[in-house]
Amino acid sequence: MRVLIVEDDPSLADGLSVGLRLSGFTPDVVTNVADAKDALAHGGFVAVVLDIMLPDGTGLDILAGMRSHKDATPVLLLTALDQVEDRIAGLDLGADDYLGKPFDLDEVAARLRAIMRRAEGRSSSSLRWNGLEVDPAKMNGRQNEKSVAFSPREFAILRALMERPGAILSKSVLEERLYGWQDGIESNAVEVHIHKLRSKLGAEYIQTVRGAGYRLSGGAP
Repeated sequence: MRVLIVEDDPSLADGLSVGLRLSGFTPDVVTNVADAKDALAHGGFVAVVLDIMLPDGTGLDILAGMRSHKDATPVLLLTALDQVEDRIAGLDLGADDYLGKPFDLDEVAARLRAIMRRAEGRSSSSLRWNGLEVDPAKMNGRQNEKSVAFSPREFAILRALMERPGAILSKSVLEERLYGWQDGIESNAVEVHIHKLRSKLGAEYIQTVRGAGYRLSGGAP
C-alpha cells in the first residue's frame, strides 16, 4: 500500500517512513509542494500524509489542487496543535482527517487505515474472501478457524487481491504495492510472495492467469 508522505522535516519524515513501513505501508517521501504535485500526477497512492507548512507553499495548496482535479485519494493532514484555523480550512477543502503534532506513529497508521476504509466504502475493519478474514491492523487472519500470520509484503499482495477479488492484477501492479521510489525491485519478489501465500492459504487460493497476472479463487466473501 503506497503512501505519499509530504513533510519537509527530515526527522519527522524518517520517523513516519519507518513507522508506516512497519505497519505494512510502502512510503514515498517528498519535501515540497512541487515534488508532491509531480508525485500525485503519476498516481498509485492509497493515501497521502500531508504537512501544512512547506518551504514553497502549503499543504492546503496541494489539497485544493487534488480536489479540484477530482483526485479523491484520502488525505491525512499534519498540523500544529494550536492551528485550529488550518484544521478547519483543511477539512473544508476535502481533507479526510487531521492529526496534531507531536503524534504517535501507531495512531498515524490507524487513522490512515480508517480513512482508507471509508474511501473504500467498508464499515468493517476486516477484509473477507472465500473463507479467509484478515485484520489489516495486525496483518494476520483466520481461515477455517486457524490463525494465519503474514509478513508485511505478503500482506501487501494479499490485500491488493482482496480489495479487488474478481480482478486480475498484473505483476507490475503488485510490485507497486511492494516498492517505493528508493527501493530496488527484485525480479522474482512477487512470485516468491505468492508462493508463500499459497503455502499458508492453500495452493488454489490464488490463481495464476497466464500472461496476465493473479486473482483470488472462489466467488464469495
